Amino acid sequence: MPDLLLELFSEEIPARMQRRAAEDLKSLVTNALVEAGVTYEGAKAFSTPRRLALHIAGLTAGSKPTREERKGPRVGSPEKALEGFLRGAGLASIDEAQVVSDPKKGDFYVAVIEKPGRSTADIIAEVMPGIVRGFPWPKSMRWGGGQLRWVRPLHSIVATFGPETEEPEVVPFEIDGIVSSNTTRGHRFMAPDAFEVRRLEDYADKLEKAKVVLDADRRKDIIVNDARNRAMALGLELVEDEGLLEEVAGLVEWPVVLVGSFDEAFLELPDEVIRLTIRANQKCFVMRDPATGRLSNRFVAVSNIVASDGGATIIAGNEKVIRARLSDARFFWETDLKAPLESRLPKLESVVFHRLLGSQGSRVGFLHEISREIAPLVGADVEKAARAARLAKADLPTQMVYEFPELQGQMGRTYAELQGEDASVARAIEEHYKPQGPSDEVPADPVAVAVALADKLLLLSGFWAIDEKPTGSKDPFALRRAALGVIRIVLENELRLRMSSAVKIALDAISDPDSGGYLIWGYDPDGKHSDPDKGVISAPITRFSFEEVVEDLLSFFADRLKVHLREQGARHDLIDAVFALEGQDDLLMVVRRVEALGAFLATEDGANLLAGTKRGANILRAEEKKDGAAISGAPHADHLAEPAEIALAAAIDTARAEIRDALSREDFAGAMTALAGLRAPVDRFFDDILVNAEDADLRLNRLRLLAEIREATREVADFSKIAG
Repeated sequence: MPDLLLELFSEEIPARMQRRAAEDLKSLVTNALVEAGVTYEGAKAFSTPRRLALHIAGLTAGSKPTREERKGPRVGSPEKALEGFLRGAGLASIDEAQVVSDPKKGDFYVAVIEKPGRSTADIIAEVMPGIVRGFPWPKSMRWGGGQLRWVRPLHSIVATFGPETEEPEVVPFEIDGIVSSNTTRGHRFMAPDAFEVRRLEDYADKLEKAKVVLDADRRKDIIVNDARNRAMALGLELVEDEGLLEEVAGLVEWPVVLVGSFDEAFLELPDEVIRLTIRANQKCFVMRDPATGRLSNRFVAVSNIVASDGGATIIAGNEKVIRARLSDARFFWETDLKAPLESRLPKLESVVFHRLLGSQGSRVGFLHEISREIAPLVGADVEKAARAARLAKADLPTQMVYEFPELQGQMGRTYAELQGEDASVARAIEEHYKPQGPSDEVPADPVAVAVALADKLLLLSGFWAIDEKPTGSKDPFALRRAALGVIRIVLENELRLRMSSAVKIALDAISDPDSGGYLIWGYDPDGKHSDPDKGVISAPITRFSFEEVVEDLLSFFADRLKVHLREQGARHDLIDAVFALEGQDDLLMVVRRVEALGAFLATEDGANLLAGTKRGANILRAEEKKDGAAISGAPHADHLAEPAEIALAAAIDTARAEIRDALSREDFAGAMTALAGLRAPVDRFFDDILVNAEDADLRLNRLRLLAEIREATREVADFSKIAG
């Protein structure tokens, strides 16, 4: 079967765009072919700095002819209906349509649309210009006098098609003066001459000889393996960086690993400062001394050419730039060390965090207040938590964090340790930002936990109070991540924390309840209003409903917990069943209750009891809908005539008492065991008893028994929310 080889050859494509662009090319071309009736066996896309390539294997030679009957309006329909039918069916006049009779619906028009089969080469030639012109680059440009937009000037297009046993043909098409061919070029400097290619194997082999490694993953393997070997030969370890590796592999077509060095005096800088300086400015990797765990003064550069001097000039150039950049970093470091962290706090007062939420200075004041209240709830020292909150954002105005924003928190911890702050305080300054993603570690030290929770609750409560919540497609302030961070901190540290209380603490800190309703502070650039604890603030400017914000934010936490638990394998219906109960805002207890409920329902007793309760709930639902009122009230003992209903009433009383006792001790497994005691009496009740008896009093009493089952199970969860 024929194969297709495509290549779009251009000036250098930004490394961050290459992999996505290759996948977009594959998706666009294969989708267009399938839509045209062409099938294929497999497709693979490739990218280098100067080319996107696509190979599609096992294509059919052409599309099959198709015949479609499209039903139209009835005979005699209005003119506009007929015009729309003709336009959609591609008919010139109504005479080209057939009239079909239906005994019930009468006569109506039918268009028979027949499309002949087409060769795959013709289809490719037709779809490719549109794909190239409409390619979804994040940014694109025009050049010269042409109208084509591409990420960088497009020079040539390879398009060959044919079976392995034959010489492939060039698929002819033209885009803005660029005509498809079977000619490409190799490395810009080491093999710039044009050469012809046939199909993928021939193409990849000739590119390799022309100093181009086509596969980006193979370029990555070459870089990382050569770098590891060079490090090992020096008795060092490569500090691996997947993000940098992906970027560098997109900067070179023929990777050549070189090793350089810098002055050991720069090793007095923190390791992360050295790594980021070298990474950001020269796209180089660093090495670690396994004996000390600290960085060495060696780095790895990746060249795009095999230099005649063995890379000496390239390394010298990198060393010169790295020396200059590390000198800058040392200046920033030494300047920052001259002033204690707390002296930088006034600078935060002129930095706007959000127009309606105040400055960074006021935010520090709120964080300080919330941390003091949260600390006792998580077992943290109040004064240490308050001190850590006070200094948590103090590294933001430092020159080092200004240069490398990703070092926020980390530099704060380093400076705090050097100025003699308590170890827990210093740790909390760094860790209060955590976790920043699903794979990030959560803080474990109680002081760090208190400040991390306070920071995230401040963020969430503030944006909820000004009604700037995440939407389905936008979350610019990472509020979902903040809520998930709260959930992970609570669960992984097994904290007993009622979220309603925690949210109220945060809202109380940022609001003013004494002015006729809850109002939130905004930012005052003139500094007319100030508070020694909260920094520069303005008069309250945004009114909100305290109760509504608390309720809505708790619902948001519940939704994020559902997502988190689903990712852990928990059933969403069990989460809904537990959350449906009143007052379920202790996240740790919710999770443990869900786990116990899942284990119970996996047993025979649990499955049968669920079936019985659902049967009873259906009967109740029908009766309550009929009467327009809920069945309530305890069943009368005088009306319990049959042994099965007498036994059920007694079992419900016993189970309810045992369940409440177990729940009071937070023994959820014990509560499920007590619930299991209802299984046999419920089964016997439905086997022996006719609920809808003719006697009205007897029927009502039996319905009340069913309502008692419903209420007993609701001690544990709302069984109506459980599937099955």
